[in-house]
Amino acid sequence: MARIVSCGYAFFVFSIFNIFCLVSHAQKVVEIQDKVDQHIFNFSEVEVLEDTANQYSFQQISSGAFKDKFKPSLKSTPQTTNFNATYWYKINIKHNTEAGNRFLLELFDQTIDHLTIYVPQSDGSYKTHELGDRLRFKDRTLTHKNFEIYIDNDNNEVQTYYFKIQSSQIADVIIVLRSVNWFISYALDEYFYFGIFYGMILVFSFYNLIMYIAIRQKQYLFYVLYNLSVGLFEMSSDGIAYQYLWPNAPNWNQIAYAFFLYATSIFALLFTRELLFVKAKAPKLNQLILGVIVARSVFFLYCLLFDQELFSYKFLEFIPLTVAFFTGIYIFKKGYQPARFFVLGYSFLFFGFTLKLLIMLGISWLNFGVITYYSLSFCFVLEMIFLSFAIGDKVRILKKKKDKAQRQMIQQMSVNAKLKDKLNQELEEQVQERTKEVFNKSMIIEAQNEELLKANEQLKQQAEEISRMNVLLEQDNQELQTNVEKISRDRVMSADVDFEEFSKIYPDKESCDSFLAELKWKTGYTCKKCKNDHFYAGHAPYSRRCSKCDYEESVTSYTIFHNTRIPINKAFYMIFLIYSTKGKISSHKLSELLNIRQSTCWTYGTRIKAVMEERKSALKKANKNGWSLLVLD
Repeated sequence: MARIVSCGYAFFVFSIFNIFCLVSHAQKVVEIQDKVDQHIFNFSEVEVLEDTANQYSFQQISSGAFKDKFKPSLKSTPQTTNFNATYWYKINIKHNTEAGNRFLLELFDQTIDHLTIYVPQSDGSYKTHELGDRLRFKDRTLTHKNFEIYIDNDNNEVQTYYFKIQSSQIADVIIVLRSVNWFISYALDEYFYFGIFYGMILVFSFYNLIMYIAIRQKQYLFYVLYNLSVGLFEMSSDGIAYQYLWPNAPNWNQIAYAFFLYATSIFALLFTRELLFVKAKAPKLNQLILGVIVARSVFFLYCLLFDQELFSYKFLEFIPLTVAFFTGIYIFKKGYQPARFFVLGYSFLFFGFTLKLLIMLGISWLNFGVITYYSLSFCFVLEMIFLSFAIGDKVRILKKKKDKAQRQMIQQMSVNAKLKDKLNQELEEQVQERTKEVFNKSMIIEAQNEELLKANEQLKQQAEEISRMNVLLEQDNQELQTNVEKISRDRVMSADVDFEEFSKIYPDKESCDSFLAELKWKTGYTCKKCKNDHFYAGHAPYSRRCSKCDYEESVTSYTIFHNTRIPINKAFYMIFLIYSTKGKISSHKLSELLNIRQSTCWTYGTRIKAVMEERKSALKKANKNGWSLLVLD
């Protein structure tokens, strides 16, 4: 990291010098020297050509006709701002065969989708190297997160190197000439500091996960998810994730950063709500945070499903960041102390994000190369540290409140104990007085109890006598009820009764179905389909289902009531009336008695009379219930 900072400072000084010294359109030549371990190409050392129609070939680009179409870079770090265009860059390197070190070219930005490097050969031809994060990681020349190629320093000529870049998001074209020894040292240092950075994230996440498991406060869980999202976003941005997590998934590598950036914003807002008690302390800001979460989710889904190029507009994360930052400031002004560390942490992150946004908007003098490139990572580290302080501060304040509440509780318990002793003493005095009163009253009650025992004995004897009389009366009532039911049934079956009286015997469908079931199967059950004589209860009341073939026979099947639309108790009464009048009752009279249309009475009555005619001889021998012979088909 020290090497990176020193290189960044040197580059910054060199960039300021170039701003004032940039004069002509002639491209500067960079010479290979052993004493210069690395050189970052900037300003007029890099010339650029934007191919908006994607129509130029390398033969055209490298021809003399296109020499004047290349323009010196006006920025210290060129950028690919047009996602639909192809960018061509070229640099001039003067080789030096006397140099003892071996050199390579490196491009910093790992988000470049397609990178083609055209390396000049000694015979005038060009060798092509295909790189980019749309290729599998193992296809790279060097196993490193950045894009590197070795150069052959086998002559003393000035040779031109061409770079063709296509990217679906803004890429910083940082081209660096490095000695291999310097590259190895720099890469080891860089990976070491990456290990510290991601190790800190894991340590903070693991610690807060243990805290969440211990005390079940959601702020710890959201903080863990936020840290992990930040870590995965940074790994996706700097190429570490592509190298170690999904090296064979280039398609996922194109959009992975968008998922983790979305998760970072969402969990940051949720963490803000929980840590600062926003719902209770600032209800309107709470609604604003929820609205931003919903809007950010809708935008993420739209990008994912319809236009993934919109993922490159990372500056939109400035909105949830600003909302969280403003919420922290507002809560802090209202006197909530843990918010001070929250505001301090977000100040660093807000500064880093603002710096990146201003550079993206074209303020190039803020771009200091490597330092600017890693500035957001530094800000994330500082923010992570101060947010941890904020959580600790909140826990400290909660513990202080808890201790105060416990002290108050102990004091109150002491007061309660004194009050309890006083009340117990008063109660003991009252109990003694009441005991004397109760003793006197108990003597009186004992004498009354003896009198009550004698009275209870007499009542017991009387109760036994009443019980014997009730048994006799119950027997008489049961016999009387049986005789009444028999007389009523005989009257109904032998006399001219109205429907109300008839309904007392068959009041509803269930009583009618019960009568039909008993009438149909009084001699036993036989399946109409397979002649089996075993059955189960069917789905409908009183129906029977064959245990062999599962044929279910309803109680009205194979009776005169099958498929009739007349209520079955009225159909019973109609059969009784027609039978008792020997078929002489008219359909108009039936309609009047049953409150059914005359046409329906005529149709159903005609069917009953036809059955009577068929069974005339059997009906002559029938008893008073002969009307039931008309029921079965």
